[in-house]
Amino acid sequence: MNIEFNKNEDVNKQLVYELKTRLKKVYLGGGEKNAAKQKEKGKLLARERIEYLIDKNSNFLEVGAFTADGMYAEQGGCPSAGVVCGIGYVSGRQCMIVANDATVKAGAWFPMTAKKNLRAQEIAMENRLPVIYLVDSAGVYLPMQDEIFPDKEHFGRMFRNNAIMSSEGIVQISAIMGACVAGGAYLPIMSDEAMIVDQTGSVFLAGSYLVKSAIGEEVDNETLGGATTHCEISGVTDYKHPNDQACLDSIKNIMSMLGAPQNAGFDRIAPVKPKEREEELYGIFPENRDKPYEMMDIINRLVDGSEFEEYKKGYGQSIVCGLGRVDGWAVGIVANQRKVVKSKKGEMQFGGVVYSDSADKASRFIMNCNQKKIPLVFLQDVTGFMVGSRSEHGGIIKDGAKMVNAVANSVVPKFTIVLGNSYGAGNYAMCGKAYDPRLIYAWPTAKIAVMGGSQAAKTLLQIQEASLKAKGELITTEKQAELLKEISDKYDSQTTPYYAASRLWVDGIIDPLETRKVISMGIEAANQSPITKKFSVGVIQT
Repeated sequence: MNIEFNKNEDVNKQLVYELKTRLKKVYLGGGEKNAAKQKEKGKLLARERIEYLIDKNSNFLEVGAFTADGMYAEQGGCPSAGVVCGIGYVSGRQCMIVANDATVKAGAWFPMTAKKNLRAQEIAMENRLPVIYLVDSAGVYLPMQDEIFPDKEHFGRMFRNNAIMSSEGIVQISAIMGACVAGGAYLPIMSDEAMIVDQTGSVFLAGSYLVKSAIGEEVDNETLGGATTHCEISGVTDYKHPNDQACLDSIKNIMSMLGAPQNAGFDRIAPVKPKEREEELYGIFPENRDKPYEMMDIINRLVDGSEFEEYKKGYGQSIVCGLGRVDGWAVGIVANQRKVVKSKKGEMQFGGVVYSDSADKASRFIMNCNQKKIPLVFLQDVTGFMVGSRSEHGGIIKDGAKMVNAVANSVVPKFTIVLGNSYGAGNYAMCGKAYDPRLIYAWPTAKIAVMGGSQAAKTLLQIQEASLKAKGELITTEKQAELLKEISDKYDSQTTPYYAASRLWVDGIIDPLETRKVISMGIEAANQSPITKKFSVGVIQT
């Protein structure tokens, strides 16, 4: 090991430590005081409910832990957007779990809460995963109702999805474990089965105060919409349970009786660990995002047995493509190359730039994987497509369009891991969020933006200088430096993985050592949803 390796290792381990520290804070939800109030009611907390529900010693892949991180400061914050979501195993069956966190504003729905719930449903629908809703919510956060209620991707879309999933045979089970008010009442009742916890669970379109003001009737919430009312009078709910644990045990029992899911037929053999030490990822990945490194050193620490069948190795070398296995699953990997190489064209440092020949290679490889029914894994560290007159004359836009077309029309499941840079059209071509990866996660080293901070600052500075020059003004050296710093600082704050995760541009931030788990659980989920579409790239120039 050399000094550079040790320096990288120290920096990357520190970033992982920061990640785990921030996650611990997120896991506290609305804080100890609010948690104590839930406990006084005899209720489990959202994360405790999930821990009790899932199989012991099984994996849980959280989606959106950092959603709304740093947002809604004026409202006092909204950790994890007030809801915990993720893929877990219940009675041996992989499913999507959605649990309201009543310690955060009584589980009220903020705009990002809706976005996160819709993302959880999207994952469930794409992979035909059963959904378990653990409902405990006061409904829409009224001061922000205009940002959550009426639009297509707002609150109402959830109920539409409930109906669509039910019609497609995707099982949905709801447990009413706290308040369930107004429009939110439709979510559990539009599920296939609904159960309720006695004395703590309640469901109604309008609570007792609203009923009093609307029609003058005086009635308490328990009589209005408690467990006894809905299990013995209205018939709205199907099962009544004395406490959270009994309710969750009932869900486990129901899940144990589900018929086997369909199989998409993705190939899997007995998994083996990489021969190369996974822990060395910390030392290999450079702390300086401009420094070159060998992408194969990363791949060899992610694939089983460190065995990788590289496609067109000597051609289009700014992208690495090839076949391998992750936790036994066959995968096709598309990764940006960052090293300096020597070829007949001379010495080139790729730096994550996509060239025409690389885009052509990647497009063909993606088509091959679709033909062979092999899931795709994209490892992003991309600064964009090559620019300049030589590239433009060579048709870089056309070749880039081929790659984007192949990614967009791919019918095999796609999984994206953002290792480092994810800039501009490179983000799109390497299966960014807009291109429907089944899962997209980022390392703590990730940066996502239309371009790097320094490039953006210089570009905007040139525009500013031109504007001032047109007015007959000159910009001083001091003003240049001030403007550069201002723009760079703003860009840098908006390119962090936490900024991306808070807005659900990525599903989460992970320790690099969790990469294999994310990919494996993702393919296992995708394997429950047979491919029904035929791959076609449509009209595309060759």
